[in-house]
This record gives sequence, structure tokens and C-alpha cells, in this order.
Amino acid sequence: MIHTFLDAGILIAAVRGQDAEAAQALAILEDPERSFVASDFLRMEVLPKALYYQRPAEVALYERFFSKARLIPVSAALVTQAYTEACTCGLSALDALHVTVAKAGGAEEFITTERTTAPLFRVTGIVIKPFPSLGS
Repeated sequence: MIHTFLDAGILIAAVRGQDAEAAQALAILEDPERSFVASDFLRMEVLPKALYYQRPAEVALYERFFSKARLIPVSAALVTQAYTEACTCGLSALDALHVTVAKAGGAEEFITTERTTAPLFRVTGIVIKPFPSLGS
């Protein structure tokens, strides 16, 4: 079983992406060889707008994902670790929180829609993978 953290872009692509992009994202989400690590930070990033704009299919996908993912609790220690990660790698606050959650949850990989030139790819201690449709 591969323990995986997905950034918000992967979840969004699964429901709002073009056909090929959505299919690639859904293939990741439906891979029986994966288990997912997530947090309330990720939930806050995707669910509120889907709920506000009344997109039931999008809400259903997100809720299904979060019901199966292992949620890592938010703590002061986690935020402190994220701050250190942000300072070390030049990450945005949310990327630092996501990476820290992924590591705390034992994720082996972090799949992202960020380009490989983004600061996220400076992170060590976890494999950062670009979303397949990006290629670079």
C-alpha cells in the first residue's frame, strides 16, 4: 500500500478537469494500492467553495475522499514544524502545512499540480511527484 498525500489541485482536477486530466486524477483516487493522508487544511481548501456554489458532484467526491483518508490532527507542534519547513524550503504557508501533514501521517509521496520548478520540489524527506498531466 502506498501512503499518498494529494494536493488540492488533484482533487479539483478529478471533478473539474478536462477529460484526460480528470481521468488521470480519478485513476489516482481510485487506485486500490493507495491509502491517503489528509488534514482539515486540505478540506478547507476544497470543500467550502464547492458547498457555497452548490456543486453536489464536487462535494460528493471530496466527502468520499475525506471519509476514506486518514486525517492528521492539527496541533501547535505541527504548525511549528510547518513554519520550519516553510523557512527551510521557501514554501507558502499552505504548502508547508500540507507537507508537514504528509510527513506526520507517514505519506511516502506527495502528488501535486505544482510545476517542478516550484519551491515544493525543494522539500526533502518525502517524494514530491508532479501530477502526470503536467510532465514538468
